[in-house]
Amino acid sequence: MSKKKPLSQGQRRRMRANHEKRLQRKDAGDAVTELQDSSLGPEQLGTVISRFGQHADIETEAGQLVRCNIRRNIQSLVTGDKVIVRLANETTATIAGVVEAVHPRHSSLSRPDLYDGIKVIAANIDQILIVSSVVPSFTTQIIDRYLVAAEDTGIVPVIILNKIDLLTAEEAPEVEAALKRYQAIGYRVYQVSSLDGSGVDSIKALLKDKVSVFVGQSGVGKSSLINALLPDAELLTGDVSENSGLGQHTTTTARLLHFPSGGDLVDSPGVREFALWHLPAERVGWCFVEFRDYIGTCKFRDCKHKNDPGCAITAAYEDGKIAEDRYNNYHRIIDSLDEQRHARHFRNDND
Repeated sequence: MSKKKPLSQGQRRRMRANHEKRLQRKDAGDAVTELQDSSLGPEQLGTVISRFGQHADIETEAGQLVRCNIRRNIQSLVTGDKVIVRLANETTATIAGVVEAVHPRHSSLSRPDLYDGIKVIAANIDQILIVSSVVPSFTTQIIDRYLVAAEDTGIVPVIILNKIDLLTAEEAPEVEAALKRYQAIGYRVYQVSSLDGSGVDSIKALLKDKVSVFVGQSGVGKSSLINALLPDAELLTGDVSENSGLGQHTTTTARLLHFPSGGDLVDSPGVREFALWHLPAERVGWCFVEFRDYIGTCKFRDCKHKNDPGCAITAAYEDGKIAEDRYNNYHRIIDSLDEQRHARHFRNDND
């Protein structure tokens, strides 16, 4: 008898996932039957504050926070969704109602996943606050990657430079010049310090009456900045490692936070980083806003905007109409797309 081939890591992962889905379906079915239609009150509007498996914490228009089951016909439900709920006339120990339907989203924040494709992680966002910092280091390359992701969603991006109290006199001219280049192409830029409070009031005004999300690499001080804006949030903060210069990612659950002066903030671990491998090169070019006047005017339709003859974007760069770091960062992103796609296919092929 031939020896049975051991399961691969990918096969074991899929078996566990299928098993968990069966358990979730069973739990969802059992839970929903506990709240029969006859025991539920009238429909009312609500907002998803957090999602936990087959349950969600919903805030009603009256300001009541309740944990609800999710109907099995709802395909996607994330923090920020506007929903229709029915509350139980008599609540159980933990479940107070049922999410019946989800309203259409005016925007959705997604990220690519190596295994599951594109995943929506938050809904109805008005602006994306891209947080950079002078520590561990200031880099326009990271900012540009986030700007591409933001432009692709159609959600307004805003650039925030944090930890300006640590900006040295030697670093200041280069950083200031980079920020002015972003302002010149239409982006709003703010400089703050969550440590001494500089610029925090301007961010509070920016957040008013908006639903915002903070993005940025670990160590730039997102959680510390949120704590400075809303101390009651009690978010965990992680110090930047003195050895590696990298911070520890500390936020664990996506949730919607309210600011007393108006406006909401979606705090989510799913927006720690944005991979861009799912975007075609043409879309990446369009997401560089200053490229748009030149896209489609190159000599050749398949122009790579590098060494191609008759490239309108390269000509604009050489004429000083496109900044050097933006031009170079575009090509770095394009070069990285193939590497990321290759890594994804390699992982999938070896599952």
